[in-house]
Order: sequence, then C-alpha cells, then structure tokens
Amino acid sequence: MLIKGYEDGPLVAGEALLDRPGFWSNYLMPVCGGGTSAVRPGPEWFGDDGADADALSEVLFDPERWPVIRVPAEDGPGAVVVHRNMAGEYGIDYLLTHPGRSHAQQVASWEGDLSGVGLTWDELVHLADSPSPAAEGVQDTAARLLLVLPLLAASDVPEPAPARVSAALTSVGAPQATASSTAEHLLTHLTRRARHDPAWGSPLSGSSRTGGRVDSWS
Repeated sequence: MLIKGYEDGPLVAGEALLDRPGFWSNYLMPVCGGGTSAVRPGPEWFGDDGADADALSEVLFDPERWPVIRVPAEDGPGAVVVHRNMAGEYGIDYLLTHPGRSHAQQVASWEGDLSGVGLTWDELVHLADSPSPAAEGVQDTAARLLLVLPLLAASDVPEPAPARVSAALTSVGAPQATASSTAEHLLTHLTRRARHDPAWGSPLSGSSRTGGRVDSWS
C-alpha cells in the first residue's frame, strides 16, 4: 500500500484489526482524556481487558508496520486513518478522499489531541452512513462513526448524538451497561476541546483552507 507523502512508512491495510480484542480501547481511550481519579477510562469501557489492549498496542504502534484504515464513502468524501509510527513521533493522521480526485487530503492529526481542521457532527454522521460497498475499507456504519469520531470539532452536538455513539459502541463490543456513560464521556471531552470556526471552509468541500498537506494515492 502506497500513499504519496508516506513513502518512508511501511503502510499496511489495517481494517482487519478492528475485529481484534483491544483495538477500540487503544483507539478511543486517548479521546476520552485522562479522566479523574474517580472516573478513569480503561479497556473495560470498550469490552477489552488490559492484556488485550497491551497485545494489540504492539501491533498498532509497530514502527515496522503502519496500519492504514480506509473509510470509503459512496456519495461524498471518505476518510483514511494512518497510524504514523515513526520512532519518537507516533501519531494518527486523518486524510479525506474526494470523488473524482486522485489525491487524499490530510486535514488533521492526533498526537494527544487533535490538530488541524475537524468536522461537524452532521458531517461525521453523513460520512459514517455513506459506505461504498464497491471500495476496499470499513463498511459497517457503527465502526465508521467511531473511526471518524476523533475529528469532531463542535462545541455541542444534537440531542440524539449520545445515543448514536452509545449504540455504535455496543455494536463493536462495548458493554451495554456502560456504553451510555462511555459515549457521554467521549462527547464531553471532544466538545470541550472543540476548535471549529464556522467561517472556515469545510474540508469535506475540498476547500484548500484546511491548512493540511495534500497526499496522493498511488
């Protein structure tokens, strides 16, 4: 697998990792923030245990293999999640693909927090709900929503949002008894650090005002 701009990275298809125990805790626990001493996020929030999380972290963060997870969309921009496992410079890059274009546009990175340009809740939902069965990548709408959830950049979300995230968490294996509180925790942290400026052009429109570099599929 090659993406222009990542020639030095040993990119590998990572979609199969979503079904491995420990994936969702590794991917979403950092989005929860550190929590408090009384409420600290743990792998069990996502249906995992510590051994699962530790074992899969060795796969996700392997500098010899950088997992790439594709979220293709049928009627609009899709997303690509790149685990950038450079020694001493680990991060997750978020790229958007646009219909009719041969390039993928990097719009944000996650290195302890989001930098770059995020998306509104409605944009995330539209992307999640528009799988492209003809393309390689993640088709399940619950998993798609959770994969792009770190891109949320809004100071508030519609009333149905927590229930939608809770249902997605349950669908990927989170305990039903705690999925609602986990969803609330995720959304609270994401909206608290939101930096979306309504005056900015949405990266879903292909606007060049995102500040991200342009990387091409090849």
